[in-house]
Formats: sequence, structure tokens, C-alpha cells
Amino acid sequence: MHSHSETSSRQFPARSGGSAPRRAASPGRRFGGAWIFDLDNTLHNATPHIFPHINRSMTAYLQEHLQLDAEAASALRLKYWHRYGATLLGLMRHHGTDPDHFLWHTHQFPELARMVVAERAALHTVRRLPGRKLLFSNSPAHYAHAVLDVLGLGTLFDGVYAIEQVRYQPKPLGAGFRRLIAQERLIPRRTVMVDDSLPNLRAAHRLGMRTVWVSREPRVPDYVTVRVGSVRALPRLLDDLGMSC
Repeated sequence: MHSHSETSSRQFPARSGGSAPRRAASPGRRFGGAWIFDLDNTLHNATPHIFPHINRSMTAYLQEHLQLDAEAASALRLKYWHRYGATLLGLMRHHGTDPDHFLWHTHQFPELARMVVAERAALHTVRRLPGRKLLFSNSPAHYAHAVLDVLGLGTLFDGVYAIEQVRYQPKPLGAGFRRLIAQERLIPRRTVMVDDSLPNLRAAHRLGMRTVWVSREPRVPDYVTVRVGSVRALPRLLDDLGMSC
């Protein structure tokens, strides 16, 4: 859901629709497999700074555009998030909200570079993984590209699928997954979904993907192939994930 390494006191430029430009095929393509990475709380820690900022921005948006007080706006935001998996879907369904207007105004980060918390060693391991790499985030494109730039991963991914690119059908809804699979011509059994959210991983598993849960929780559901505390562990698990030679 976020933007650039030099974001101090600036607005994010608008981006056109579609996935990110293709890079030249890497040697890893010979593996015939693909990784789908979530962004927030998978490639960086959004909990300390970014998520609270988004929550405040969404609440303020509801206050302004639905004429609610702060308490009512916060309650409605949470209601739609629990009911639909995204506040945006509730606003679109019940209030006719323009999704691009909402996403733009709730995802502005004048100090994004200071807010992103990341483990640089872990990000380096992502670069070394074999196979194609795709990003699938429920955030808007301007934010996703901006965070990738802050992380130094702006050119890593073969495709970036933000909520606009899946026609506002966020994870864990099956429609978004199916659109990505069709557009990238993925073979689900040769695809690994890496995410911190169990509902998202359950949806990926139902489509035939292997799944990696980024979590330190001790109990692991049966639809999770492997659990890791950090993406840094992924190279050691290629055999378990069917992504080795």
C-alpha cells in the first residue's frame, strides 16, 4: 500500500494500471516455479508505524466524507474490514465511494522512509531465490511501488499486483488470485504464496499453491506448507516447497 526512498514531504506520483514492467528473464526462470509475496508484515514490518497511520487516515476519510464523528468512523472502518476483508469494499458497496480517491488519500506518507522497518539481510535472501517473483498486495499501486523502492526491491519483481490490478478484489477473495494466476499463466502447484495472513494462505492453498506463513506462532494449520519467522529462512526450504532443481 505505499511508495519511494525519497518521500520526504512529497506526494506520490500517479501510476498507470497494469503490473510492473517486465525485467529480463533471470536464470531462475529455468526452475519453472513462481513466488507470490505479500508486502506488509511479510517483506517489512508495518505494525509499528505504517498500519497506525493508515488506520488514522481511513478514519479521517470516513469522518470527512460520511460526516461521522471519530468514534463512529472508527467503528464503521472496523466493521467493513471484518465483514469484507477491506474497508474499501464496504465503502464501495454501501456508499458508492470512488476507490482510487479513497486509496490515494488514505495512503500518503510524507516520511515513508523513516516508517518502513525492514530486515536487510532477509531482503537479500529474497533476491537469491530461484524462479519468478511476483508481489500481490491489498495496498494501492503507488504505495506498493514506494515501499519497494524504500526496501531497495524496486526492480526485483516480475510483476506487481496491487488492488487496482485485481479490479479491487483483495486477498483473500478468490477473484483476485485467479486474475493474477491467469495473467501470469501460473501453474498453482509450482507456485508458492508467502504471506503473514492465514486467510490469504488458506485461499492460496485451495487453489493448489504451496504456502509459507511468516509468523512466530507455534501452531501451524494444515494448509500451511511451512512456517518461517522471517523470509530469510526461505533458501533453506526450497526442497520442502518444491522449488529446488
